[in-house]
Amino acid sequence: MALDDRELTVRLARDAEDIAAAQRLRYEVFVEELGGGGTLVDHENRLECDRFDPFFDHLILTDGRRDNAVVGVYRLLRDDQAAEAGQFYSEDEYDLAPLRATGRRLLELGRSCLHPDYRGGSGVMRLWQGLAGYVAEHKIEILFGTASFHGTDVQALAHPLSLLRARHLAPEDLRVRSRAYQPMDLLPEAEIDRRRAMLETPALIKGYLRLGGVVGDGAFVDHAFNTTDVCLLMDTARLNAQVAGLYTRGRG
Repeated sequence: MALDDRELTVRLARDAEDIAAAQRLRYEVFVEELGGGGTLVDHENRLECDRFDPFFDHLILTDGRRDNAVVGVYRLLRDDQAAEAGQFYSEDEYDLAPLRATGRRLLELGRSCLHPDYRGGSGVMRLWQGLAGYVAEHKIEILFGTASFHGTDVQALAHPLSLLRARHLAPEDLRVRSRAYQPMDLLPEAEIDRRRAMLETPALIKGYLRLGGVVGDGAFVDHAFNTTDVCLLMDTARLNAQVAGLYTRGRG
């Protein structure tokens, strides 16, 4: 569908109703579409939720043409909020000691999703513009979070995982490591089909890479969510300035 950018609004969730709308979209995408689950998923009310939701800020994309329905979501957890929660969400999957050791302002990103009608267009760009404003307001220095490939068959993902490991590995000072270590170098670099690898890489991950994002060491196979996760990291001091300009343009 053709989107009218003027009707798209990005803002933080203001109340329980906003958060429930975000959880409802997450249910449609992560549970119904991708086959995920979790102990706190509310199937009766069709809400994808977990114990971390009260600690996160919820960045939402709404469409005025659909009575301001929530059509895009990002969860944002600053280091001070993680201290309240007792940990970062992705800390169950990755050892974040290298990030904590930097002493820099951290922001964890998660649960990013868009309604199918808003994918491949300006929806994700509007979310990123909202994220850029949040990063500037809170003086965030390092952004990170798990990003997912659909499915848990790592051999089927050998080309994209191997390319990420070969070409986009995080520098040693930021190189977090998977706790249930799944090697990503499944193929020698010479055997990687780069075209296939990029076709099989989700758009969100490719977007992070274009901004200068890098990946941690090892993947994490999440059977509950039916995904294979990698940890994406972006150091704001190292972002690709030219491409970052695209994602910050027009915010404010």
